[in-house]
Amino acid sequence: MEREARCMCGELRIKTSGEPILTLACNCHNCQRRTGSVFGVGAYFDNSMILEKKGTARKFDIDTESGNAATSNFCEKCGSTLYIEAEMFRGMTGIPVGCFTDPNFPEPTLAAWCRSKYQWVDFPEHWHSMDTQGSDNA
Repeated sequence: MEREARCMCGELRIKTSGEPILTLACNCHNCQRRTGSVFGVGAYFDNSMILEKKGTARKFDIDTESGNAATSNFCEKCGSTLYIEAEMFRGMTGIPVGCFTDPNFPEPTLAAWCRSKYQWVDFPEHWHSMDTQGSDNA
């Protein structure tokens, strides 16, 4: 299956093949600020599953609480983050699920950084939950 994600204005696009290796809801402060929401949902694809990138992304290096390097690639025109390169997921590209605008996209299986999750947010019980990126359970 091929999917295309794009920024709000459409200048920046990325096309993927196959199902994501991992889809997660991240509650870290960086994802909260990056999305303007209480968490971000990202799908991670092996770099070999990235078929095409269109447009020129502007890069922003993110200082993470975990110490793992991450780079947000966003549209210079509209400011939408379209993909993320994270040291923790080396060899993979993360794409915010909302950029696909596909309500049938596979659901996340993991909630990360739950220690900074808003107290009124609840995730399904069948998702794995982590306090940070490296702990076993929240």
